[in-house]
Amino acid sequence: MDMDDNLPLRGSDPLKLLLREDLDPLSIDELKERIELLKGEIARCEAKIGAASSHRSAADALFRKG
Repeated sequence: MDMDDNLPLRGSDPLKLLLREDLDPLSIDELKERIELLKGEIARCEAKIGAASSHRSAADALFRKG
């Protein structure tokens, strides 16, 4: 069983909505701003992954047999 199976399901996933959004009406400046915001969100996700990995490694070391 995957750990994510314990999380509640969201009716409208914001990422899926974002991927379906029509980009045609956006100006070049709006698209550039959107890219910068998304880069910030990617950095935030990568930081969370790093923190979770460190936490997991510490827990594994604490409970390691031997």
